[in-house]
Formats: sequence, structure tokens, C-alpha cells
Amino acid sequence: MLALGLVLNTLGIGLFCWAIFALAVYALPFFVALSLGMAAFQSGAGLFGALLIATAGGALTLVLGQVAFAVTRSSALRIAIATTFAVPAAVAGYHVVFVLSHIGVPSLAWREIFACLGAVCIGVTSWTRLMVLAKPRPFEPGGVVENPS
Repeated sequence: MLALGLVLNTLGIGLFCWAIFALAVYALPFFVALSLGMAAFQSGAGLFGALLIATAGGALTLVLGQVAFAVTRSSALRIAIATTFAVPAAVAGYHVVFVLSHIGVPSLAWREIFACLGAVCIGVTSWTRLMVLAKPRPFEPGGVVENPS
């Protein structure tokens, strides 16, 4: 029974860590959706209206970020857009790793070190996933994409 509990705990923590890395790109849209939803609910939109506004705002943030990243050719603007998505993911990653480190790390200094490493890893993951999700496509001045073959 003890071995089964250890295996299930390990799988559960592994699944949780996988979910954190998979959802790292969506930290900024989630924060935007949460802020919009709370503002809409407190202004009297009701529960359904707040959920609708929050969902629309989060989806619009993600889509606009990916489209802006894919369309722009400026490296500085791409870095700014990717950083805008990576910073909230890094902050969320820091807090998640810090809380998870309470399970098995007694030293506060080591918890901080692990949390900083987790923030860097999750921020880089978010940066990379944004680049993969929004691949740039070549545009021609007339709006026609030429076939290179």
C-alpha cells in the first residue's frame, strides 16, 4: 500500500508539473481574463456576463499576442511581445515552485533558489511556446505568397 501511495504521489506531482509547463503560455491571458472578469462582476455585469467578458478578453489577448508576434518583422517588437507573455509566466512559475518546495525542502535559502530556477525555466518555456505557436509567414507586398518550388 505504501509503494502504491508513493507511485501515485509521484505521478500526481509529475502531472501537475507537466500542466504548469503546458499552461505557461496562457499566464498573461489568464491574468487579463481574471482582471476583466472581476471588474465586470463588481460593476454589476452578473456572473454570466463576467464569465463571458473574461473569456472573451483572455482569448483576445492570446490571439492578438500571437498575431502581433507572427506579423511583425521587427526583432525588438518580437522580443517585447514575447517578454510580455514570459514575465507573468515566470512570476507564476516562481510562486508555484516556491509553494511546492515547502513539501521537501526545509531551508528557506534553497526554496528561494529552487523558486528562482523554476521561474527561469517556466519563463523560457513560455517564451519558446509563443515562438512555436505563432510561426511567421512570409508576406509579399501584393498580399500573395510565392511558392518557392
